[in-house]
Amino acid sequence: MIQVRRARSDDLAFILALEKHFAELGFVGSDSEQVHVQRLDSPGAAYFVVECDNQPVGFAILCSLNSINRSIELKRVVVSEPGHGIGREAIRQVTNMAFTKLSAHRLWLDVYSDNERARRTYRALGFVEEGTLRECIWHDNRFRSLVLMSMLEEEFRPNRRKEL
Repeated sequence: MIQVRRARSDDLAFILALEKHFAELGFVGSDSEQVHVQRLDSPGAAYFVVECDNQPVGFAILCSLNSINRSIELKRVVVSEPGHGIGREAIRQVTNMAFTKLSAHRLWLDVYSDNERARRTYRALGFVEEGTLRECIWHDNRFRSLVLMSMLEEEFRPNRRKEL
């Protein structure tokens, strides 16, 4: 069973190691330890650990929780074993929290344009592609593009009813 809980400071080593591994593979961006420490303590962000059988298997980060526009960013989702539905369930649970507990009007994210698995998952969960930031990230000696995706509060509600 997959559960998502708020991260604690002692989860940071796990988060950093998992992020580094998948950033090196080119699936996600990464931040310095200092940025994570500051963000972890910030009221404008929330870190979550994804657990399966009480073992950490991933994490998710929400930012801009204090946005006057109620526009929350799904900054990053990383799971240790992609392709087993863990990421999909984690995104589902974090999305639910963003809209029901954190009063989001809009939940948005960016994803590498060539990360088809992630884009397909986000679309299946109800996120809409809004546009592309062309060649805006320098990674692995090349420029990469990001696709912006979002879900609005009124789009979340019908999805939630279908899942119940």
